[in-house]
Amino acid sequence: MKLDMVHDIQRVYRKVVDCMSKPGHINNICEEASRIDLDIDFYNSTVVLMLMLLDPEVSFKIFSINEDKITKLVNQLTYAKAETVENANFIFVLRDTEEANIGKAFERGYEGSLIDPHSSATIIIESGSITKDKDLILSGPGIKDKNYVTIDLPHNWIEKRSLKNTEYPLGVDTIIVDGDSNLLCLPRTTEILKQVVK
Repeated sequence: MKLDMVHDIQRVYRKVVDCMSKPGHINNICEEASRIDLDIDFYNSTVVLMLMLLDPEVSFKIFSINEDKITKLVNQLTYAKAETVENANFIFVLRDTEEANIGKAFERGYEGSLIDPHSSATIIIESGSITKDKDLILSGPGIKDKNYVTIDLPHNWIEKRSLKNTEYPLGVDTIIVDGDSNLLCLPRTTEILKQVVK
């Protein structure tokens, strides 16, 4: 069965909004991702997010060892325009990219302006597993007390993200997806602390 560009995308959109409003909450888009029938070297769930987020009015940047090939595919699928990391509306950091590019996405992604903070970039990262283990402590708007998650990514991304989001309302929002199509959102207002092991 092929992905339904109306109903499936609407369902994924609701799941993303749910995760964005409740940072640390994990949703799964496996059902929708299973309907992607493309020969690709990255997650089907990332393709679903690309189809949901991208259109001819927005721009994107891909970080991958196959950047040129994937950029061409994404342009054909969505008609969105490829841009530099500094100017892209959506930055996709795929699992095969160099580790340093995760930090580069946060360092160089557009943080918006005081007149229009919502014009900032959204960073979408493919990670290893996302679980409710207690490696990271999340706090901030949308979280009653604290939430706990483990995200299988090199930890230096947390510092890079924190630096980018220092001057609220400027900053970037982040969507993280794993190989099991688990989805986690981290708005710019969410604070992340590493759990101290005693």
